[in-house]
Amino acid sequence: MKNLGFIIMILFAVQAFSQDVVVNKLRSETSRTVKKETDTTIWKSKRGGMFLFSLSQGSLSNWAAGGDNFSMAASSYLNYYYLYKHGRQVWDNNMDLNLGYVNTSSSGGRKNDDRMDFLSKYGYKMDTVGKWYLSGLFNFRSQFFDGFNYGSTPAELSSSFLSPAYFILSVGFDYKPTDKFSLFLSPLTSRWTVVTNKILSNKGIYGLTPGSHSLNEIGTFATVNYTSTLAKNIIYKGRLDLFSNYIKKPQNIDFFMTNQIAFKINKYFSATYSLDMIYDDNVRLFGPNHSSPALQTKSLIGIGFLKPLNIIKK
Repeated sequence: MKNLGFIIMILFAVQAFSQDVVVNKLRSETSRTVKKETDTTIWKSKRGGMFLFSLSQGSLSNWAAGGDNFSMAASSYLNYYYLYKHGRQVWDNNMDLNLGYVNTSSSGGRKNDDRMDFLSKYGYKMDTVGKWYLSGLFNFRSQFFDGFNYGSTPAELSSSFLSPAYFILSVGFDYKPTDKFSLFLSPLTSRWTVVTNKILSNKGIYGLTPGSHSLNEIGTFATVNYTSTLAKNIIYKGRLDLFSNYIKKPQNIDFFMTNQIAFKINKYFSATYSLDMIYDDNVRLFGPNHSSPALQTKSLIGIGFLKPLNIIKK
C-alpha cells in the first residue's frame, strides 16, 4: 500500500491550518462567537455512552433446502466516553467494548466479534480563536478471548488476551473544528505490539522475532474521528487510524477503520450495521502458505436492545 494518500492528507491539513487562522482572526474582529447548544464551552466535563445487545436464533426440521438445524448468535457493544474542558485545555477519553458469539449445529460455538479499545487524548489550544491543539495521545487495543483461524485444519490459534495488544504513544497536532470531527496528526509516534501468549510468541507472528514478546516501531501516525446524526434516528460513528513505520517499509501503511450506523426504531430498540477493516503489514497469517498480509474485514448487522447511558454535564 502506497503512502501517497497519507502525504496528501497531511498537506491538506497544513493548508487548512493556515487558512483557518486567517478566517478565525477576521471572525473575531467582526463578530462575537455564537455558542451552539452542543458547544463544549458551556460545560467543564461531560460523560455518557451507549449499550447495545442483539440476539438471533434459527432452527430447521425436515427442511428440504438444507441448512443448520440450529443456529444462535448474540452480540454486544458498550461505549463510554468522558470529556473535559477547562480554558484552553481539553481531555477526551473513549472506550469501546465489542463481544459476539455464534453457535451452529455444524460448526459448534465460536466468537464472531471481540475487541477492546481505549483512546485518551489531551490537548492545549494553540491560540484562543483557533481550532488547532498541541496534543498527546494514548491508545490501547486488544481482545478478551482466544481466537482461531478456521481456514486451516485443525483450527489454528491466532489470537488471545493481550496477544496481540497494541499500545500507541503519540505527540502531534489535533484539528477540532466541531464536536463531531477531529483530525490528529503526529510526526513522532511509538507503537508497541505485545504478544504475551507463549504459543503465539514462539510462532513469530505479528512481526515479532520467534520467542519475543514485544516489538517497538517508530513512525508517523494520523487518526480521524467523526460522529454525526445523518438523518432523524440515524447515527453514524467512524474512526480511521493510519501508521507508517519510518525504518521498515514506510510505504506499507497500516490502517484500522471502524464504522457503525445505528437506525433507531424506538426508545429502546435499534437496527445496527458495523464494518471494521484492518491492514497490518506485520500480520502475515493469510495466503496459500499463511505467510502473507491481507485486508481483514468484519461486517455485522443486527436488531437489538439499545440503551443510551445517562449523559452528565458539569
